[in-house]
Amino acid sequence: MGYYSEKLAGARLKRCYEIAPPRVRRYLDSEVRYVVSKINLEDTVLELGCGYGRAAFEFARAARHVVGIDTAPESLELARELAGPGSNCEFMKMDATRMSFPDAVFDLTTCIQNGICAFNVDAAALIREAVRVTKPGGTALFSSYAESFWPHRLEWFELQAEEGLLGAIDYKQTGNGVIVCRDGFRAGAMGEDEFRVICRKLGLEPTVTEEDSSSIFFELSKSL
Repeated sequence: MGYYSEKLAGARLKRCYEIAPPRVRRYLDSEVRYVVSKINLEDTVLELGCGYGRAAFEFARAARHVVGIDTAPESLELARELAGPGSNCEFMKMDATRMSFPDAVFDLTTCIQNGICAFNVDAAALIREAVRVTKPGGTALFSSYAESFWPHRLEWFELQAEEGLLGAIDYKQTGNGVIVCRDGFRAGAMGEDEFRVICRKLGLEPTVTEEDSSSIFFELSKSL
């Protein structure tokens, strides 16, 4: 998560979403709605890679309590500022692959907007930790980009690069689901087959759903 901690945090990260074109905004909204559809009123929800709280605040409308973790102090500071007093959102600095929470704390653990790739951490460790902190009967939910969404995703990142939020896109290395910028940014996407291979090694079986021709959701239901 180094890039988002050091170069793309706080107000700069917020600006990335403010300049998103209409099709990307639809994708972002549909992704949040999908997660919200999985939340019950009494649930405690954990968001991995919460940034400045964009999605967490929406989850909080449906849940009893939301905890967001991130490695970027600047983003967390903005999230707390936007939450204000009396919020049912809590924001903490923490590595999602080595969380300090005890086992079985959250009803829903979610890692959306391609965090499984954008964090640039070991995906198996991320999945294992997410499942560990989820209650029996609860759900760990991850998302990545649908393959057909590639042109819209690239357009969005081009806009971010044009505004100086990211480095210039390296078109020689960009393609096949991977975006590379000349300042060190790199993020791929995870397909169903790759996710299933990782889960199989962990003894897990995901349910896979494509939403809005933009997101692929990987759902892991933790046994009672």
